[in-house]
Amino acid sequence: MTRNLCMIREADRHIEQTVTIGCWLHHIRSSGKIRFLQLRDGSGFIQGVVVKSEVSEQVWEDTGKLTHESSLYVTGIVREDTRSKGGFELTVTGVEIIQISSEYPITPKEHGVDFLMDHRHLWIRSPRQRAILVIRAQIIRAIQQFFDERGFQLVDPPILTPSSCEGTTNLFHTKYFDEDAFLTQSGQLYMEAAAMALGRVYSFGPTFRAEKSKTRRHLIEFWMIEPEMAFVTHEQNLEIQEQFVSFVVQSVLQHCRKELETLERDISKLEKIQAPFPRITYDDAVKFLKAEGHEFEWGEDFGAPHETAIAQNYETPVFITHYPTEIKAFYMKPDPNRPEVVLCADMIAPEGYGEIIGGSQRIDDPELMEERFNQHELS
Repeated sequence: MTRNLCMIREADRHIEQTVTIGCWLHHIRSSGKIRFLQLRDGSGFIQGVVVKSEVSEQVWEDTGKLTHESSLYVTGIVREDTRSKGGFELTVTGVEIIQISSEYPITPKEHGVDFLMDHRHLWIRSPRQRAILVIRAQIIRAIQQFFDERGFQLVDPPILTPSSCEGTTNLFHTKYFDEDAFLTQSGQLYMEAAAMALGRVYSFGPTFRAEKSKTRRHLIEFWMIEPEMAFVTHEQNLEIQEQFVSFVVQSVLQHCRKELETLERDISKLEKIQAPFPRITYDDAVKFLKAEGHEFEWGEDFGAPHETAIAQNYETPVFITHYPTEIKAFYMKPDPNRPEVVLCADMIAPEGYGEIIGGSQRIDDPELMEERFNQHELS
């Protein structure tokens, strides 16, 4: 049987119309001769109201059989309801049960994270986990839109690589036929080569770090955006970064308000994420940390407490620029006016999230690059 189904997110287009939705029962409660069905279809949630005196005996009997996460078709009239979170509810006129769920392991009671992770495939059905995935999908759309509209070409680097790109041993090892291979830490080296062919490029894919760390700043597997640009200065690089972050945040605000509310996110803080972002030099940051009582010497790298202390003074991300040459990658270009620092920046996010972007202008002098190779004993 072919059905013309309505998605819950489209309910506002069908006010006072009869629609059918394919859905799962998220929750049910009864109040005498009225049943309230919390329904979800992946696109959103809506409450279905079943009034015993207004439906057939079969519909009333069937709704009494429903269990958590049972699947069904529900037919009803869309009504505006300012009391509901979505602004609409469904006056149910008919149901068709597809499958009654039995022994569904996740209940309204509190569960530990370990239990929920063991049932991750079911946990993602909950409102909070769904909201996170919807926002993530919107972030991905915004990222691609930003770069595509600005002349960047998407290039996919290999996921299996012959060596580390960041001088570390924290790699996931595998065999690639008769050769050693590793899960990629970064597509940067491939993107640098691609930029010489295409001008402006970006990769967006999975990366892996085999570190046995368990902090919010360490991820074993994550997706990373790695743009590379030819003929772009340090300052232009910062402008593109701040425009990018602003674009993504504002896109999520525009398209994911309900999901942000589900996460109880303070939207007012996100509304302030608008370019341009403040800039301070590494020198300024060191002076600030010392004034705040931190023991810190020029030439050291910032740790999590230092980044958090700096970010607390800003409501938007902040750039820290011009780090010491000795603590940064060999390929970063020294400041022509002050070679002990390089033309680089880390973008530090507010609210204690730390560095979210690192970037630099590259060395464009072959003799200096060869000198750096020798200094770092590279082949």
